[in-house]
Amino acid sequence: MNFFSSLIIILGLGLFEIINSIDNAIINAEVLSTMKPSSRRWFVTWGLFISVILVRGVLPFLIVWILNPGLNFLSMVSSVIKSTEAVSLSLDRSAPYLLLSGGIFMIFIFFHWLFLEDKNFGLPGERFIARQGVWFYAVISIILTYVVWQATSYDPWLSFSAVVGSTVFFITHGFKQTAETAEKKLLQKGISDISKILYLEVIDTTFSIDGVIAAFAFTFYVPLILLGNGLGALVLRQITVSNIKNIKKYLYLKNGAMYSIFFLGLVMTLDSFGAHIPFWFSPAATFSIISYFYWKSEVSSKTKAAK
Repeated sequence: MNFFSSLIIILGLGLFEIINSIDNAIINAEVLSTMKPSSRRWFVTWGLFISVILVRGVLPFLIVWILNPGLNFLSMVSSVIKSTEAVSLSLDRSAPYLLLSGGIFMIFIFFHWLFLEDKNFGLPGERFIARQGVWFYAVISIILTYVVWQATSYDPWLSFSAVVGSTVFFITHGFKQTAETAEKKLLQKGISDISKILYLEVIDTTFSIDGVIAAFAFTFYVPLILLGNGLGALVLRQITVSNIKNIKKYLYLKNGAMYSIFFLGLVMTLDSFGAHIPFWFSPAATFSIISYFYWKSEVSSKTKAAK
């Protein structure tokens, strides 16, 4: 992989990480505003280390290791960084399972947002679909059934990986729902800063899972994932501290993140069935989708300011 293609992947990963975690940044900013300056400084410094180095740094290796349990974890980390031939072959064999579980996970995230979550309606049809929220579980059940049926003819373990993807979705979704309830309590008076910091670390970890899994739609080379996600997390943390009010003005960035997640999920799912999609497609789709919704947010912001 040459420098230009690596740069495209890193920038695509960084942009996706930033946009996908906007909700996380807003939650962080709101909770941080109720904390003492010393506690805020601690979270910005050590929280950055935990979320970027420990979570986003270890999780990609952990995912690779789970798919290749015969490897010693520490030797696997070293081999992945060096990109040895044995690890490359092992990743090639396990790639379809990771891609399909990740693809199902991300497609479910998109449909949950489309059917059930509050949103600023950015495209025709979104308002109508949001009124049909009761159909969310029917839609994802049909999708999962069809994918498992198709995967069974390829490899029984491939169909199992689709079920794993749905399981991961429901587990992380449960954590996020709990976090939303906890946030309301944390914004009240009388809650210690230590409790708030622990909450923020848990919610950071939950949000990071989406970004790390999506990263494999861009590349299987873990060092690039670390660089791209790390860059995005650093920029996002700076936004959280200094510029969150401006970010809130961009009403449709969340829409951009969700449609990016949907297309990346499709890429991962198709790739798991043998459709070889060019390396540049995922970054290009991410840049295009997010650019459109950024432009749409700018137009909306200027229109409101002119009134």
